Order: sequence, then structure tokens, then C-alpha cells
Amino acid sequence: MIALSLAEIAAVVGGQTHDIPDTSVQVTGPVVRDSREVVPGTLFVAFVGERVDGHDFAAQVVEAGAVAVLATRPVGVPAIVVDDVQTALGALARHVVERLGATLVALTGSAGKTSTKDLIAQVLGGKAPTVFTPGSLNNEIGLPLTALSATEETKFLVLEMGARGIGHIRYLAELTPPKVGLVLNVGSAHIGEFGGREQIAQAKGELVESLPAAADGGAAILNADDPLVRAMASRTKAKVVLFGESAEADVRAENVRLTDSGQPAFRLHTPSGASDVTMRLYGEHHVSNALAAAAVAHELGMSATEIATALSGAGTLSRWRMEVTERPDGVTIVNDAYNANPESMRAALRALAAMGKGRRTWAVLGKMAELGDEALAEHDAVGRLAVRLNVSKLVAVGGIEASWLQLGAYNEGSWGEESVHVSDAQAAIDLLRKQLRPGDVVLVKASRSVGLESVAQTLAEAGTEGEVAAR
Repeated sequence: MIALSLAEIAAVVGGQTHDIPDTSVQVTGPVVRDSREVVPGTLFVAFVGERVDGHDFAAQVVEAGAVAVLATRPVGVPAIVVDDVQTALGALARHVVERLGATLVALTGSAGKTSTKDLIAQVLGGKAPTVFTPGSLNNEIGLPLTALSATEETKFLVLEMGARGIGHIRYLAELTPPKVGLVLNVGSAHIGEFGGREQIAQAKGELVESLPAAADGGAAILNADDPLVRAMASRTKAKVVLFGESAEADVRAENVRLTDSGQPAFRLHTPSGASDVTMRLYGEHHVSNALAAAAVAHELGMSATEIATALSGAGTLSRWRMEVTERPDGVTIVNDAYNANPESMRAALRALAAMGKGRRTWAVLGKMAELGDEALAEHDAVGRLAVRLNVSKLVAVGGIEASWLQLGAYNEGSWGEESVHVSDAQAAIDLLRKQLRPGDVVLVKASRSVGLESVAQTLAEAGTEGEVAAR
């Protein structure tokens, strides 16, 4: 974080100082909520969780070098006491962002946010110092913590914004007002909480409503291939830039294809030129993510050649998102177990089919959460798609949702041993350790709550058939 005195922080957050001999002392380190991340100069934020109260760690963090604690009560060590630490954290983030000279880029969407954020960060990072959301810390706590990690040297601040209801993105955009706003898509993620795609579109569009006018440098980057996103152009005063495979897109892809290993390649077209891209990532769905990143980068002054070079060199920064491990015995493990919704599940299955040409393919799939009344139909459809894509083996893991996956596969024509329903991750590991053969390709994907990353990690650690060690 940029250096701020405790007196200035207290004024910004409307707090009272307690047990601070000298309020001119500055916070020169990071702002953190995890006591294990404390280093000299830190400001520690004491959140009260379901199982842990950050206030209980106050003495420990100060001993470790924290300058003070942001708390809701005196804690016997230097502290700034406020009514609500989350509100105070947001106010501090807003203050720091206003002090920075950085260009703030925000993005949202139902699927692909984290992968696209990672691409944008790598493309812009080659141009100037860039700070970006780690992993998927995209909520009212993670977003301000990311913003507060920026320094005077930061030129680009890339923030992922998630939402579980109307008003969430508006709130996040008020904390960290973006200049460039990107909306990727409107899908089925959290549809059970929102109530429908139209409500999701309403929530996601709050981002473009928050942007400054075009005359003030605001730019809304919208997916030309998604009608609900494209319609958001009417909700903003910012400059509208369209990306996609549509001929009307300002930034578009032509001659899209997959390499023999399943990696996308295409001709990138921008208003200022064109260049060829061959990505290191797997799956055709990354073309749309790459175009979104390219549109942001072009709007911020990068040439088509610079963007194409950066996209061709970009890798995976966040864990468990199409993370590919090639085992010595020729088995390929694709760990995409961080989360799942119908759109990302279909994209992952198509990537598996492309990667597995001429090889035996396994789809180890589990529950897609928060689908509400659409859950049965969506799980059934994914099971059917696995059969249509000629996936060799479907392993459905878990409870009722997994049975729906298998039922869809069965009704599409997958009988015998082509699909199987197992109770949990360990049962899937036991099955796979017995049946995997050299050359097989295994996709592992489900919502985070299922915990299927243990399947992918255990399999990836095995060197040859029969060497899988149960975790």
C-alpha cells in the first residue's frame, strides 16, 4: 500500500485511535486479514468469522510487526477502532485508489472472469507495473484488499468483480471506481440466487453504469456475441468497444482453430492492425477470453502485435483452472476443479474432446451449485453432452446431482461401463487408479464445494499406473 500515517487512516475510516503513542507512524506494508501474512509495517484487519475472531490475534500480529489493528473494539495494542471493519476497509480502499495514478480496469461475467483477469494482467504487465486480483478474491473483502496492495509505481489495477445479487457490483464499483469496465457474458452461474438470466444481466450491467463518460476516458468493453451483454451499450455513457467473433466486433478473431494438443490459435484483428495468436492455454473457450483481454489492452494503447505476443506467451496464474499435468506414463490430468457452471462445464468438455483426439478420455464431474430450479435440466444436459462429444468414460461424483449427470449420459446412449456414479472423491480415485492407462486424458471439474481438486492432485502426483497414493 502507499504509505499512510495512522492518523490519516483513522480520519479516512472515521475511527478512533487506541493505544497508539505516535499517530504519525506510517503503514508501509500490506493490509491483510490473515495473521500469517503479517510483515513489518502491516495494517491488520480484524474480521470476525464463523470460527475465528481476528481480534484474538491482535497481540500476535503486533509482535510480528503489524503497525496497528483495524478493529471494532480496543484490543490492548495499537488499534484504530471503527463501527464496522468491512465498511472501513472499503473507505480506505477508495481513498488509496483516488490517490493512485493508476488506470483501474474492472471485469465481471458469469464465466471466465478469473482466466480473463489473468490474461489481462499478463498482457498489461508486459507494458507497465500491474496489480491484479489474486485467484478469485472478487468480493467486498477481497477487492479492497487487492486495491490496497497497489503502490505508487502501479500503472494498471485489474480487479475482478463478482456478484450474488442486484447491487453487489454497484457497491464494488463505488469502492474502486473503474475507468475501463469489461463484461464477458451472462450465463447460468448463480441463477438460483438471481432468479433468471435477465436479473443476472441487470446485476452485471451495473459495472458499465458506473463508468465515466467517453469524454472523461470511460470505456465499456462488451461481448458482441452475447445479446444480453451487447444490450448493455444502452446503459452507459462510456465509449463502447465490442469484442468477439462477430464481424461487427471492433476486436475480433478470424480463422479460429485448435492445435493438435487442443490449444487455440487465431488471427487477432484490432482497429489498428492484425496479428496471429497461438495460446498456451487449452480449449476454444479461451478465444473469447483472449479477445476480451485484447480489447482492454488495445483501448489502453497497445498494438495488435504487442497484444498477440503477450497472449501467445500467457499461462495460467490461478490454481485449478484447466491446469494441465503430463505424467511420465503419458496420462494427462486436466484440473479444472475450482468451480463449475453449465457454460464452463460445456467449455471444459469440448476442450477435453479436442485434447483427447485418438486417446481415451475421462470426464470426472460433480455437482454444479446454485442452479435452483434449473439444476436437474442442466446436469442432465451436461451428461448428454459428454456422450455427444464421445467422451470415453464419465465418472459422476457425489449425490443427487451426480446421478442426474449419469442419467443424462444413460439417456443419450451411454450404457455398460461408459458411465458410472460413485459416492465421493476417494471412490473416484480408487476407480481411476485401477483403470487408467498410459495415454489417457482426465478432466476433473465440479463446483468448489465438491472438493474434486483432491482427485486431480492425487492423480497428477502418480508417475505410473498403480502408484497413486490416496490422500
